[in-house]
Amino acid sequence: MALPVTDRVVLVHGIWNAKWWLVPLAWRLHRAGFRVRTFGYPSIVGGPEPAIEALIARLRGGPPQYLVGHSLGGLVALEALRRAPDLPVPRMVCLGSPLRGSAAAHALAGHPRLAWALGRSSALLQAGCASWDGRVPVGMVAGDVARGIGRLFARFDGPSDGTVAVAETCLPGLAARCQVHASHTGLVFSAEAARQAVAFLRTGAFTGPAAEDALQGPV
Repeated sequence: MALPVTDRVVLVHGIWNAKWWLVPLAWRLHRAGFRVRTFGYPSIVGGPEPAIEALIARLRGGPPQYLVGHSLGGLVALEALRRAPDLPVPRMVCLGSPLRGSAAAHALAGHPRLAWALGRSSALLQAGCASWDGRVPVGMVAGDVARGIGRLFARFDGPSDGTVAVAETCLPGLAARCQVHASHTGLVFSAEAARQAVAFLRTGAFTGPAAEDALQGPV
């Protein structure tokens, strides 16, 4: 049964970040008419497992709320929906999340002096998520400005946001995808990424040529 339209949205940050990192995105969504809350978790010392369970507990039994996850936050949110398919989430948007696993994370995990930097999030970032077949429509906004620390550890043969390859965001089962001109970090600050997120949360589709081009890409 379809959930009612809502103006509530929960934002989930990525690795090495905190809730305050999402303030620019929260402000844009607020300006678009949403009531925005953020979900924080210790991505290094805590890792995904307690974060997934905490997110499930926060959403369960409450009013319908959309989800928007940046980077690792998208993986955490998607796994929460997979484990608890009854959660009242009408739609979800990922921003640059490596749902098929991250080559940069894999390379960093193999570095003898830097592997610690991924903490307990290492395994999920390297493996990614299984193909999505859940009830909730999930949209992906990928960046194509190759500027980020991922280039120090991994080689991207195709377009990337400098940390995550566009191909790494193309999980089978997603409802829609689009590309915007932003780096991995820049997705949180991008007006176009926020505009596309708003479009998907409201309608279940992205808008413009960027959406059409991305949907024709590999899955």
